[in-house]
Amino acid sequence: MVSGMITTVGPDRPCASPTASMLRSVDLAGPSGRLEAVVNEGAPGAPFAALVCHPHPLGGGSMHNKVVYQVMKVLNDPAWGFGWPTLRFNFRGVGLSQGVHDGQAESEDVLAALAWLENAYRRPLIVSGFSFGAAMAVKALAEIPGSQEVHSPVRALIALGLPTVADGDEFHYPSLAGCTVPKLFLSGDHDRFAPAAQLARVVASAAEPKRLLLLPGGDHFFAGQLELMQEELAGWLKEQVA
Repeated sequence: MVSGMITTVGPDRPCASPTASMLRSVDLAGPSGRLEAVVNEGAPGAPFAALVCHPHPLGGGSMHNKVVYQVMKVLNDPAWGFGWPTLRFNFRGVGLSQGVHDGQAESEDVLAALAWLENAYRRPLIVSGFSFGAAMAVKALAEIPGSQEVHSPVRALIALGLPTVADGDEFHYPSLAGCTVPKLFLSGDHDRFAPAAQLARVVASAAEPKRLLLLPGGDHFFAGQLELMQEELAGWLKEQVA
């Protein structure tokens, strides 16, 4: 069942991590050339590896976006209880990534990042994205052979600020009807790119298991609510996959 709005704040913010994870630059072999990326190494024996996809390049989105960074902290920082190796990358044409912006083919960049993660860590994957990155993550999962089967390397999908409307165009995600991995849709209830009623319809069309969390008063960029976003994300992960 799709849950309603969040009305209470989640667990207290954890204290700072006693040790920072090692950050290293990596090059991914993308379909349009090299993709610039960084990986925050995880704790030894971490059960999952994670990917975070950034928002729209034409709006200034990159792997250094603040929402992307705060999502990475939840997935990677042991203070949140996970400590997973976490990859961020720039879509084609962003930063030092080769190629040019397409708007749809970026799902192939997501697939290249997932292939790198699977090869590097040999463990199940958690896929997340913010805004355009969420849309490309959804599209990429539909393109993975066997992604609907229990042995799929992808074990969860996190879509933050999944856009349903922009510049007069509406976006639909029919592939979600066949996506049976646990799914979290996390947005502000005042997100102008994902009006609550439209997003609820998208989530209603998705296969179980799924959850819709709407932060009261939150906008598309979680302004003033990044900590609450992190708390709700961490709580869902602990329920579903940790």
